[in-house]
Amino acid sequence: MVAGTLAAGALALSLTGCGDSVDPIERLGRNATEEQRPTPSPSAPTASAPSPAAGDEAYRKWGLTAPLQFAPKPDRKPQLPSATPGKAQVVDRIPVAPTDKVVFLTFDDGAEKDPEFLKMAADLKLPISMFLTDNIASSDYGHFEKLRDNGSGSTINNHTLTHPNLRTLPFAAQKKEICGQQERLEKRFGTKPPRFRPPYGNYNDDTLKAASECGISQVVLWRVSMQINNFQYAEGSALKPGDIILAHFRGPSELKGATEIQMTTRMLQRIQEQGYRIGRLEDYL
Repeated sequence: MVAGTLAAGALALSLTGCGDSVDPIERLGRNATEEQRPTPSPSAPTASAPSPAAGDEAYRKWGLTAPLQFAPKPDRKPQLPSATPGKAQVVDRIPVAPTDKVVFLTFDDGAEKDPEFLKMAADLKLPISMFLTDNIASSDYGHFEKLRDNGSGSTINNHTLTHPNLRTLPFAAQKKEICGQQERLEKRFGTKPPRFRPPYGNYNDDTLKAASECGISQVVLWRVSMQINNFQYAEGSALKPGDIILAHFRGPSELKGATEIQMTTRMLQRIQEQGYRIGRLEDYL
């Protein structure tokens, strides 16, 4: 487990700074506003990602040259490594067949709240697993509620209250960060999410124990990070079947002038160029 936690830390560092990359907005939070939180609303029913590709008008509208391809919900969920009793299960890639070219979209933090991105995600039916940090996203949780409820099967998950490096904190402080966000998300959206992503991908045994005690079943990491123009890979130089892709809700100040939509379009183009389909992560977990 020590080796695993060290590897996770190295992975996180390897995916946050080279070439056209920028510091993740999750480290900064400086764009979050001080708006009042909306009143709670019921949680949306669970849905699966649509299997049909987006229509001609939608993909052309958002800068793609071909419709996106979506992976249907599998008949049987892949077999994941068993979790240690009393600790949340760690997932960094979905174990699919080598010929099953499917990847998964995840977005972190929640600083950028571009209404045009809501239109893009709805038009293209992007199944996005969101991992939200309260002190960044809570200025407008309604933005992410709209993204969740657009019919694509997107979900809202836990990314701590304040985005600390959990490996530097004692058990009680880690549990406060994780359980505190569970409570905030339940109050706002009606349910406690079963999935959690540690800031920077950094975790240790205390993190997994705290997450489990907070009602988390799975700690979701990643193997590929979307920067401004291109992917950054933890290994190799191309996507692999089952890759979980990390992106961020970022704006031009963090993307060197690029918009969230431009970054997402480039990400989708890279997925298409490598011949991959997009799956809904929760259908495989």
